[in-house]
Amino acid sequence: MAEQIYTIPINEAFDSALEKQTPSCPFCSLYSMLEKNAVEAIMGAAKMEPDIRVETNKKGFCRRHYDMMFGTNSKLGLALILESHLSEIEKNIFDGGTTFDPKSEKEQKKLEALERSCYVCDKTEGNFAQLISNAVYMWENDDEFRRKFAAQKSFCMPHYKRLLEVGSANLPKKQFPEYFKAARNVMQKYIGELGNDVSWFCKKFDYRYESEPWYNAKDSVTRAINFLVGGENDNNK
Repeated sequence: MAEQIYTIPINEAFDSALEKQTPSCPFCSLYSMLEKNAVEAIMGAAKMEPDIRVETNKKGFCRRHYDMMFGTNSKLGLALILESHLSEIEKNIFDGGTTFDPKSEKEQKKLEALERSCYVCDKTEGNFAQLISNAVYMWENDDEFRRKFAAQKSFCMPHYKRLLEVGSANLPKKQFPEYFKAARNVMQKYIGELGNDVSWFCKKFDYRYESEPWYNAKDSVTRAINFLVGGENDNNK
């Protein structure tokens, strides 16, 4: 299968995960890349595009992505986004947007919808869903990617679940068991190793094991959290 634009980031993430000394999920790297790209775009010229401005005014952002935006060098850009978003909230909720209701039911619904919405989350999730689908397609059509997939050291639990969901929905019924087995073998091997590392970490706090080496256990707590809920950390380099 000839490399296409849509296959490049997936192959790069899978290659990078194999090169890392610490096991990590290639899909966590891909998600992080998409998330950073979305933040950089909205803090750049995209924030002035009318259609995007309408979306950001309506949706706003979650705390995580506000923090990422605040961490950029464009404080003015963030202030302009906030100015428009605050104006939208005032108009939609407080300035006649909701008729005063003693029970506050309509207002609660609007506040709940606003609390759940984030432009960067939606943008990232949409692009990530496509990447997962592309990875399944690559597995179906590219023998080299199949080998790379099977050689992975780990997937995190949330992305393993996504792989199974998308694979079962898109792969031919005859092929899915092989795909499922390949993904499950990666998980089964790593969770055994990870469990042993966490157990050794615990033993190191027993005086009887003080003089013993750490082996691969020092970062096992961080790796276990990443494995269970997804995400990257500085140890995965």
